[in-house]
Amino acid sequence: MSGTSVDGLDLAFCSFSLNKNSWNFEIIEAESVSYPAELKNNLINCSEYDAIKIIETEHDFSVFVYQTILKTIKKTGLTPQIICSHGHTVFHKPQMGYTLQIGNGELIAKLTNIEVVCDFRRGDVALGGQGAPLVPIGDRLLFNEYDACLNLGGFSNISFEDKEKNRIAFDISPVNIVLNVFARKLNLDYDDKGNIAASGQIITDLFDRLNKIPYYSQTAPKSLSVEWVKQYVNPILTDYVHYEIKDVLHTLTKHIAKTIANELNMHKNALITGGGAYNDFLIECIREQTKCKLVIPESKIVEFKEALIFALLGVLRLRGEDNVLASVTGASRDSSCGIICKP
Repeated sequence: MSGTSVDGLDLAFCSFSLNKNSWNFEIIEAESVSYPAELKNNLINCSEYDAIKIIETEHDFSVFVYQTILKTIKKTGLTPQIICSHGHTVFHKPQMGYTLQIGNGELIAKLTNIEVVCDFRRGDVALGGQGAPLVPIGDRLLFNEYDACLNLGGFSNISFEDKEKNRIAFDISPVNIVLNVFARKLNLDYDDKGNIAASGQIITDLFDRLNKIPYYSQTAPKSLSVEWVKQYVNPILTDYVHYEIKDVLHTLTKHIAKTIANELNMHKNALITGGGAYNDFLIECIREQTKCKLVIPESKIVEFKEALIFALLGVLRLRGEDNVLASVTGASRDSSCGIICKP
């Protein structure tokens, strides 16, 4: 996994078994590996590059993925039967009929001599879907003891079963993709535990303007992207560049918490995962606004649930089973998505 917040490359060695239509899993080993500075910068800015530079970045990213997998195999002594790669999202405009996750599955398969399943989103977009979120099939199959599953990463997204037992899921709001921008202005990768945000004060008009962004009143299926942040959030934030960063972070966090609490209020409990689960101030702000019980699991699941579920997506793809739900993405039908690359 490589998320939009570009925190690093997540790798998880996962084992799955199927018992009477019930999937069981184990995260055997997992780690997050930081990107070299140049590659991280290119991944952050890739959507601004021309075609040749994007292809060069994809090659460098793919080689880094291969090298990191090789090091992890040597370190753990484990060799996977398959590699399931999300890649790194550069463009995501399903309303225009396209999405792009870079990561050369053929190259990774040939270099590792291991079968690769990758490029999970484009098949759904071809069927008229959003191509996102894809994690809900894993929420249904692996974490169905919770009313809802909430992930706090670059963006927040939620997944749950409606009264008709359809899986519903959508992106709620930007999280680390905007918070980390302001942390970097302080030469930090992120605001540890939300301590800087907690020390700030709310900027009322910024809070009000963010809350009025049209996306929040739209109904699902819907999804967010880097392009959306640039179009709708950044123009608002540019009006507050002279404010103290702690106050902007405080206001952003309050706004994020409000959008999330609005979606949690209909549920009794929710599993919380993703890097934002460690943002104590954000979690505190959400708890203040909802009666929904927030459950934060063991660190392996907090940090690597998405990698775990993309591994499951690859398993389902190889079994020829549906791994993307039309009720989530708005596609014309459920489908089995992903490109299979032979070594």
